Amino acid sequence: MTIKEKLIQDIQSHKARVGIIGLGYVGLPLVLRFGEEQFSVIGFDVDPEKVNKLNAGESYIRHIPAARVQALLNEKRFEATRDFGRLAEADCIIICVPTPLTAKKDPDLQYIEKTGDSVLKTLRKGQLISLESTTYPGTTEEILLERFRTTGLEVGKDYFLVFSPEREDPGNPKFSTRTIPKVVGGMTPACLEAGKTLYGQVIDRIVTVSSTRTAELVKLLENIYRCVNIALVNELKLLTDRMGIDIWEVIDAAATKPFGYTPFYPGPGLGGHCIPIDPFYLSWKAKEYDFSTRFIHLAGEVNSSIPYYVVDRIAAALNDHSKAIRGARILILGVAYKKDVDDVRESPALEIMELLQHKGAELSYSDPYIAKLHKMRAYDFSHLRSVELTEQALGQFDVVLIATDHTNVDYQRIVDHARLIVDTRNATRTVTRGLEKIYRA
Repeated sequence: MTIKEKLIQDIQSHKARVGIIGLGYVGLPLVLRFGEEQFSVIGFDVDPEKVNKLNAGESYIRHIPAARVQALLNEKRFEATRDFGRLAEADCIIICVPTPLTAKKDPDLQYIEKTGDSVLKTLRKGQLISLESTTYPGTTEEILLERFRTTGLEVGKDYFLVFSPEREDPGNPKFSTRTIPKVVGGMTPACLEAGKTLYGQVIDRIVTVSSTRTAELVKLLENIYRCVNIALVNELKLLTDRMGIDIWEVIDAAATKPFGYTPFYPGPGLGGHCIPIDPFYLSWKAKEYDFSTRFIHLAGEVNSSIPYYVVDRIAAALNDHSKAIRGARILILGVAYKKDVDDVRESPALEIMELLQHKGAELSYSDPYIAKLHKMRAYDFSHLRSVELTEQALGQFDVVLIATDHTNVDYQRIVDHARLIVDTRNATRTVTRGLEKIYRA
């Protein structure tokens, strides 16, 4: 029996042990999927708080119930650790680490590089390595394969290397890790077979592609498609604002066309861990080929300008009531990057808060899913805590900015008791009283 045949046999019998590096919004759902399919799973993370919470049966992600974590612990199918030396115990290793941008919007691959170094130290025959972190085409080869070559082990024979882009959509009740089709590209045909077998145990549909580079570009295309179309409707929002036309009404009417049109919606800017970041990975890589990705750059310019537009609309609303931004008390309603999640990564609300703070505004925020803010790479609002939306509190602010349209918020009540509203999400579309207080942005 070859090394590949033995690995595939162990995967199919669920005897293979799975190691997942990075226990966030991508890694933790994978832990649960493999554990619930009777695999033994080790979770690796550098954050002691995450590790301790998981080992105590707690979840730190709102849409993942703690009971699912506790069930795996009770069955002794899962443990979390900060000891990366234990990667040797895993037969299959899945890498789910962040891939942010630098201040100059260049790829920051330090987390993949450090993880690659950790895997390198314990790499052995019979292991399968899968990278899921979103990145530019060629990363799997240039960062992981190049490192692993120093061991003398042969890829596709002694160990197996694949790329399979994550496709998580936190808070989406229609799709789960199991039901979202999984794209897999292998470094060799044997790698692809091993990767397809692994993911096929826990995910309903596997889509294979010809190479890791192809799989890497698949994820970028998905997010560039969204980025460009969101930029289009954001630009149209700026135009329709001047023309006195409601862009939301236009989009809703256009969406009645049963073919050839997919609705995208404007907002206060791009948010989340993918769409604001991923397009720049491809535009950076394209420079190697003396190619300019003009659509990506233009979409980036438009989307990056929207927080400034929102601040201008706040200034206009205040000015209409003889009030300046400096010294104004402003409540940010919703700081998550999208509704009904507890995720603030790349949230446009944070950029808007930074701009308002520089202009001298006094800031507060309220978010039912985020009790406090922590220090992040680009922002530090760790001194703020979520404000309770009492009638008295709402009346004390000069303006309420709706930055995230959580569904469990009573927007008519907000309008009734607030002095002014700036709505970036069309959250007040069903409001019937106090319409004169509402400014669209």
